Amino acid sequence: MSEPVVIMGIDPGLASTGAAVIRSAGDGAWTALWSAHVKTPPRAAMPERLERIHALVAGAIERFSPGIVAVESIFFAKNVRSAVLMAHGRGAAILAAAQSGAVVREYSPLEIKQSVAGKGRAGKEQVKRMVGVLLNLPEPPASDHETDALACALCHAFRAERAVPFAGAGQSAPAATGEEDPRKALLMLGWRRKGRRRRK
Repeated sequence: MSEPVVIMGIDPGLASTGAAVIRSAGDGAWTALWSAHVKTPPRAAMPERLERIHALVAGAIERFSPGIVAVESIFFAKNVRSAVLMAHGRGAAILAAAQSGAVVREYSPLEIKQSVAGKGRAGKEQVKRMVGVLLNLPEPPASDHETDALACALCHAFRAERAVPFAGAGQSAPAATGEEDPRKALLMLGWRRKGRRRRK
């Protein structure tokens, strides 16, 4: 029997960073082990804010020992300052992953939404609902950042064979091919579980 696969997902940012850990549960299913987020005070010094992010990720890695850390890539909007600040927080999270020896992979927001919800332009509520079904969660995560971190971890779970090594913003996994989508099987399993809970 093969060892269960453990994946950590990170939704990076400076104001708030979300992190989550999922594990293979057999039959192609995945289960959520943990999720959390940390907010950093805007008035705090930059080193203190980065230390909080690093501590969140490093602590979770020490606890769950994920072999893979999947990180959402930066979406470069018109506000360059916001992108630079986000990059600071993202760097602290990636440093914690690198120090642990875990393999780091990155995925764009579009890839993550496509993998989880089937649409690259899916809204937050749709992503939250699909994450709940795919992981059979009894209730939604505490924050959108935790939801996005879980979605990022699931994205790697679905795209692992096509993932590319981390190389910074702009490089992402190859587009999906015509292969069977593992998300469909998980969705069917999730809906069956929901149905059983309602009948009890």
